[in-house]
Amino acid sequence: MDQYIWQRQTYTNLANKYGKSEKWVQRKIDEIEVKSIVKLNPQPLVIIADVTFFSRLNGLCVFRAPALKKNVWWGFVDYERIRVYEQGKRHLEKHGFTITAIILDGKPGVRKAFGDIPAQMCHFHQKQIIRRYLTDKPKLEAGIELKIIVVTLANTKEEKFNEQLNQWHKKWEDFLKEKTTDPKTGKWHYTHKRLRSAYKSLKTNLPYLFTYQRYPELNIPNTTNSLDGYFNVLKSKLNVHRGLSKKRVKKVVIELLKGRN
Repeated sequence: MDQYIWQRQTYTNLANKYGKSEKWVQRKIDEIEVKSIVKLNPQPLVIIADVTFFSRLNGLCVFRAPALKKNVWWGFVDYERIRVYEQGKRHLEKHGFTITAIILDGKPGVRKAFGDIPAQMCHFHQKQIIRRYLTDKPKLEAGIELKIIVVTLANTKEEKFNEQLNQWHKKWEDFLKEKTTDPKTGKWHYTHKRLRSAYKSLKTNLPYLFTYQRYPELNIPNTTNSLDGYFNVLKSKLNVHRGLSKKRVKKVVIELLKGRN
């Protein structure tokens, strides 16, 4: 199993190495029992939590402790639902761990799964949200100015960012209220809907964008990069073993998630 996963050996490679058939190699790997056990003593943990998908209905939720560079819980999912995060939280608490802070990508509702635990919104994902609304090169002056503010997100203090955002809104408040009326139907909509959505996103997530500054003693990352990067590595390793059944994929994924002892 070690050679198959960590040394990226295929069925063909191993069959040639041991002078056996690929079916023999496959059978031997299938016989190996894989246990989802993380060797870690109960302790307070700052956690990054997110879900990734290998295919439309084949996903994985992972709780990762970036300070330890370890995955501490995972669960396979068909869809991303709040209850999978609740399940991970309960599992850790049941085994004596305390989640001291959580870093999330901002998906609606997920924060509720963690109650009063300090939550940090990933700066990278917040910037991606604004990018989707404003594009890389916004044409409106208001959009250009808002993007400039967002660019400073990771390098500014909460008070200053709040002040800049409030000043921007005060300047463009009337502009944001402009409406366009359809001459045929008489129905109206806000003229600058995407700009309004970008601002609304920032205001909604503002209480969670600077959690890492409010709890310096916890050393909370301001992005989910540790887990995002891990997902990329995981998918890269799985790509070597394309064509596996769902059952075999899960076995490989669990071994990768546990890491090398």
